Amino acid sequence: QAEEELKAAWAQQAGQLREMGRRERLLRSDVQRAREQLESFKTRVMQVCSASAAGSTGKSVTEQQVIDKVRQISDENQQSHEREKSLQKELSSRLAQEKEVSANIEVFKNSLQKLQ
Repeated sequence: QAEEELKAAWAQQAGQLREMGRRERLLRSDVQRAREQLESFKTRVMQVCSASAAGSTGKSVTEQQVIDKVRQISDENQQSHEREKSLQKELSSRLAQEKEVSANIEVFKNSLQKLQ
């Protein structure tokens, strides 16, 4: 009976090891596919940027220059979003002031009409 229990436990552990191996292969495959996609994206970005730069300056572009440009564009985009938020707040504030002024004008008109 003990031998049967050991065989069953061994079979269960062997099954678990096979499953872990299968999961590891899947993960390795996913990582490899992600690397390939990243490399493909990087190659396309470099091609586009190099073609663009070659058209304007006649020089090829380094990977670092592309990274710097992407960072610059990202920073400018962030600043633009912050400026947009600031302008939205300012607009909301001015609209609130305008409503308040309009309400005051309406009260003033009503007071004038009552006085007349």
